[in-house]
Amino acid sequence: MMIKLLHHPLTTNKSSYRKMRYPSFSLLREHNILFIRGFMILFLSCITIQLNFCISSTPSSLKALPLEGHFSFEEADLKHAASDFGNRYQSHPMAVLHPKSVSDIANTIKHIWNLGPSSQLSVAARGHGHSLQGQAQAHGGVVINMESLSVPEMQVHTGESSLYVDVSGGELWINILHETLRYGFTPRSWTDYLHLTVGGTLSNAGVSGQAFRHGPQISNVQKLEIVTGTGEVVNCSEEQNGELFHSVLGGLGQFGIITRARIFLEPAPAMVKWIRVLYADFTAFIRDQEKLIFAEKAFDYVEGFVIINRTGLLNNWSSSFNPQDPVQASEFKSDGRTLFCLELAKYYNLEETLLVNQEVEKHLSRLNYIPSTLFLTEVTYVDFLDRVHTSEVKLRSKGLWDVPHPWLNLFIPKTKIHHFAEVVFGNIVKETSNGPVLIYPVNKSKWDNRTSVVIPEEDIFYLVAFLASAVPSSNGPDGLEHILSRNKKF
Repeated sequence: MMIKLLHHPLTTNKSSYRKMRYPSFSLLREHNILFIRGFMILFLSCITIQLNFCISSTPSSLKALPLEGHFSFEEADLKHAASDFGNRYQSHPMAVLHPKSVSDIANTIKHIWNLGPSSQLSVAARGHGHSLQGQAQAHGGVVINMESLSVPEMQVHTGESSLYVDVSGGELWINILHETLRYGFTPRSWTDYLHLTVGGTLSNAGVSGQAFRHGPQISNVQKLEIVTGTGEVVNCSEEQNGELFHSVLGGLGQFGIITRARIFLEPAPAMVKWIRVLYADFTAFIRDQEKLIFAEKAFDYVEGFVIINRTGLLNNWSSSFNPQDPVQASEFKSDGRTLFCLELAKYYNLEETLLVNQEVEKHLSRLNYIPSTLFLTEVTYVDFLDRVHTSEVKLRSKGLWDVPHPWLNLFIPKTKIHHFAEVVFGNIVKETSNGPVLIYPVNKSKWDNRTSVVIPEEDIFYLVAFLASAVPSSNGPDGLEHILSRNKKF
């Protein structure tokens, strides 16, 4: 290093000439330069040594924390925490925390906060690992396994003035459904897939076909317990710490970790009348959808999806649904067509069967679907809500679940939905065999604009979701790169 300094360009040619004229000044300047450079090297070396010491000592400091749960540094655990449902990003953490109490989470975050930026540690809360782009991963940091947080137990309250359940942020919605049904009640708003954690969906929004009536899941929360970025445990609601309460809901985990939530309940039905019909005309399809989300005593669930160039579509439905007119249904051709399916559900109890059948028939008579495509079935409330899990089991058995999922979810204002559909369906999207394309309207009045979720300004907007599964080895239309390129076009 010293040799390089002595042969720096500043010491040749003109510098040599100046040395001859001003030898004392030149020598002093060279000594100063050498001293400053040497000091900087020493200073930076000290920083590097200190930084390396902090990083190397971090696992020991984590192990020394007094916890009811434990940290895992096992490779299998780290590998699991480095994956998610999206199956596109893999970032290995330094450690995985398996908390048994909220204080485990708070103490860990407080400790990392006190270490300061030099530790280079990030923290991510992981629920059931259903994130799509590595949001629940922490490269070189700490992943908190929220499903380990099982105490205190779920508590269902069925008083006259309030119906709610208190649950852990790491609890799965499917478990909440089964527990609340024991008391004859159920949460009001759902996602299509129930094997997700409370903290996970409330950190996003939690949207499904019930959102037009009850709003998303984040509109059905009364109270939260949060661990902030400094390790403080805070209770919040609309009345108490309201700004934090609304920021956390839909905040993607950036304002704190949800460790407990109070969810509103309603009386639970026993059965569901589940209906599918098809449209060839997009305008008629969305007009009927919008009509239904404002209709009194109509349906409890309204969704839709796009079907492009699917062979034998109605034959596939026949395994789960009954056609109203089997002869006409058998003659219907879906090949090469762009069709729009309206999916509806009406909740009821067995003693209401006759009345519900009349109401369903009345509302269906006001719709403009293709008559030969009316399919119906009756299932239990649990089977309807947990319907996607049935598909998951089938896909897992074929090895088709753990593949890349380059999903894209969009909110489209009502005034733009026609143009979007015209450009996308049948043009950019020429077939829908690699995953469903959902499209259905929601009512903005059921959303709270104080939360962190960003939604269009219009009274009605559409959720459009492209839920594609990519074939890992494919370079064709079902390959990951092609689907990602298509998503960018959207």
